[in-house]
Amino acid sequence: MRKERGRRPKKKVCGFCMDKVSHVDFKEASRLKRHVTDRGKILPRRISGNCAKHQRQMTVAIKRARQMALLPFTIE
Repeated sequence: MRKERGRRPKKKVCGFCMDKVSHVDFKEASRLKRHVTDRGKILPRRISGNCAKHQRQMTVAIKRARQMALLPFTIE
């Protein structure tokens, strides 16, 4: 068995936990926009680095913001 060599990727930290956010609000469209791709898809946890709790809250907040027309469903 050969030992894996190379650089280990840096552990991503939840941005919401760092800012001590207790609840993700759908009205903060600028913060939620960072977690959406240019195609309008919600970024997964492994890419965004969120913890499970904040990822679930963020997903619900993005969907609510889309319904309230704060965020687009798709980008043309």
